[in-house]
Amino acid sequence: MPDSFDNVSVSTKANVYFDGKVVSHSLILADGRKKSLGVIFPGEYHFGTGDPEVMEITTGACEVVIDGTTDTRAVAAGSSFLVAGNSGFTIRVTDSPCEYICSFGTP
Repeated sequence: MPDSFDNVSVSTKANVYFDGKVVSHSLILADGRKKSLGVIFPGEYHFGTGDPEVMEITTGACEVVIDGTTDTRAVAAGSSFLVAGNSGFTIRVTDSPCEYICSFGTP
């Protein structure tokens, strides 16, 4: 997982969800790919997807249930999970905040 991104455009307006318990910033890489970098504070949250998403967990840990399944998957820092487009997922963070990089579009 990258420690940084070069040559990007970053939105200065934060994406704030669930009363500030999930916060991210959007960025666009030089080649046009879209990503967001964010933090999820302890709690359980459901997100819908338009495009496919790859969620890379960079710090902390979470549990994830992808829509249409009942399997709970533990995801630790250094791991990732894929969510299909026009789907969704429930993410649960129980301890310290979880940080992530979300990549949009076909992986």
